[in-house]
Amino acid sequence: MVQTRAKLSPDENLKEVSALIREAKGKGADYVQTPEMTNILAANRESLFKVIADEEHDPSLAAYRALAKELGIFLHIGSIAVRATPERAANRGFLIDPKGEIAARYDKIHMFDVNLANGESYRESASYQPGETASIADLPWGRIGLTICYDMRFPALYRALAESGASFLTMPSAFTKPTGEAHWHVLLRSRAIENGAFVFAAAQGGTHESKRLTYGHSLIVDPWGEIIAEANGIEPG
Repeated sequence: MVQTRAKLSPDENLKEVSALIREAKGKGADYVQTPEMTNILAANRESLFKVIADEEHDPSLAAYRALAKELGIFLHIGSIAVRATPERAANRGFLIDPKGEIAARYDKIHMFDVNLANGESYRESASYQPGETASIADLPWGRIGLTICYDMRFPALYRALAESGASFLTMPSAFTKPTGEAHWHVLLRSRAIENGAFVFAAAQGGTHESKRLTYGHSLIVDPWGEIIAEANGIEPG
């Protein structure tokens, strides 16, 4: 798992995340996952649409495809913001194979539209269009189901993935600090236990240039609900 603290510059994020991916490969990883919003955690709609591109022309995606091929790994970019229409973005995850080909893609289905008790308010649907279909792919180690962050609060999605043969469930995230403190570990362990599956959840962590505070604590959970790996709090790594 790669844990990051995304900035407002996709180029800076690409440089930092690529270094962490190389570090993971150096430690023997054949599958590497990055968090939700790997390319940018924007402050607002204006700053988002200034820098994003459609999938075909997105320079970060092209660079990550080349990196996966160079390192010979399955690289799961938890999500990047790509332009889907002139007015809407997609929060889209990509599974890239060791040849640099896109093996699977997934658009986040459940939009994060919430008001928190501390006054924080989020309206993901104001800038993003929701996905409509689940996504599953085969790895050498088993079948993997792709989801993103807020999806984890909707257990029916994971039941459908598990019933389709997924033994690995992925939930790359940019969880807020209040919701993370309350629910992060509980939700991830629950999804693992309910479905008898491993859960992989790379996370954003720390205070971002956009002023958003994310929870970190990237996790790997086994089918018994035991945490077998956890990142060091909010620190990138």
